[in-house]
Amino acid sequence: MTSSLLIALALMLVLEGLLPFLAPGVWRETFRRLVALSDGQIRFVGLTSMLIGLFLLMVF
Repeated sequence: MTSSLLIALALMLVLEGLLPFLAPGVWRETFRRLVALSDGQIRFVGLTSMLIGLFLLMVF
């Protein structure tokens, strides 16, 4: 199970690094917009991301 978690972490890091590598200007603008959100909005984005991830884990 440890190797599966490490593989998942590695894949997440690769995917997270794609946008800043391929389009740094877009990534910077997206980050600026994210910083302007309130705490409640950021929590909602985090919750939505977690729920989508859980759904995908259950489906596949």
